[in-house]
Amino acid sequence: MKTYGIIGKTCLFFGLTVLLSCQGDRDTLQMRYPGYFPEPEYTFGNNVLTSEGFDLGKKLFYDPILSKDSTVSCASCHAQEHAFADHGTALSVGVGGKMGSRNSPAIVNAAWQTSFMWDGGINHIEIMSFAPLTNEVEMAEDMNHIIQKLSRNDLYRSSFQAVFGKPKIESQQVFYALTQYMAMLISDDSKYDRVKQGKSAYNEEESAGYSLFIQKCATCHPEPLFTDYSFRNTGIGSKSNDTGRYKITLDDRDVYKFKVPSLRNVALTYPYMHDGSIRNLRSVLDYYSEGIRESDLLDPSLYKNGRPGIFLTEDEKDKLLSFLNTLTDFTFTTNPLFAE
Repeated sequence: MKTYGIIGKTCLFFGLTVLLSCQGDRDTLQMRYPGYFPEPEYTFGNNVLTSEGFDLGKKLFYDPILSKDSTVSCASCHAQEHAFADHGTALSVGVGGKMGSRNSPAIVNAAWQTSFMWDGGINHIEIMSFAPLTNEVEMAEDMNHIIQKLSRNDLYRSSFQAVFGKPKIESQQVFYALTQYMAMLISDDSKYDRVKQGKSAYNEEESAGYSLFIQKCATCHPEPLFTDYSFRNTGIGSKSNDTGRYKITLDDRDVYKFKVPSLRNVALTYPYMHDGSIRNLRSVLDYYSEGIRESDLLDPSLYKNGRPGIFLTEDEKDKLLSFLNTLTDFTFTTNPLFAE
C-alpha cells in the first residue's frame, strides 16, 4: 500500500489500516491506498489530516445547517449507499424544492481529481464545496451566514477550536474540514481490486467483459480509477442544450463537453450522464452502441471505421455489464465510519 503522512502507531480506521500519530492534542491520520493507484493530486498540505478534522467534516457533510433553510445537507444529494451520488433521481432538488440542471455526481476518490463539477468549473478540492453551498438552486447559502450559524452552536465552536486551534470559526476551516472527510472517501475494495491484488478471480463472463472493456472503453475510462478526468462530447449535451465545458472556457471546441466520470461503483450511481437522462447501465451501452449521432463536435474516440458509435452485440453488452458490476465496492458503501 502507498502511504504518506506522519508514521506512528497503527489503528483500525475506515475499515482499513491507517497510520496515526499524535500532534499536540490531535490524532494525525495517514492516507492509504493501493500500490497500483497513481499518486493523488491532493496531499492535504497545510490542511493537516486528523481524526478530529475528519469527524468534523463528516458532521458538516450530514448537517442541513449549511443550507439557507436548514433542509438540505451535502448528503441529501450524495448518499453513501449510492456511492455518494444522488438517490436515483435525474436532477437534484435543493432548498425550497428548486430543481438543479445537472445530476449530482458521485464523490469517490476525490483526492485524485484534477477538477470538479461536470464542467470542471472548480479546480481544487478545498474550494469545491463553495459551489453547492452558495448555488441558489442547491443550498443557497452565504458563507458569512454559515459562519454565524456555526458560531452560535456550542458544539461546533468547540470542535472547530479543537481541530484548528483558533477561537473564531473561519470559512477556510469549513472547507478544510469538508475536504478532510471527502478526500478520505476512497473506494478500493471492489471485486476488481481483489482480483488486482490476487485475492479473487473473475468468472468467465466477467473476464470476457474485462477484455471488451479494455478494447472498447478504456480510452476514456482507464484503470485503476476508471476515468482520465478529461472533458469529452458524447452527444448528450446537444440533447439537453447544456453547453458544458464551454461555459467555463468560452472555447468553441468545448461546446457540449463534460467531464468523464469514474466508473467505480457505476452500478449504484444511476441515472447516468450529466443530466441523468439515461436510467440504467444497459441503456447506456445501448446509447453508445446504437444511439450516437454524427456531429462535428463529437469526441473522435467515438468514431469507429468512420461511423459514430462503439458497436456492441447483445452478448458483448451482457459481458460488459458483468465486468462493470465488479467495480461495486460494498465496503465503501456500507462503511459505518463514512455514515452519519
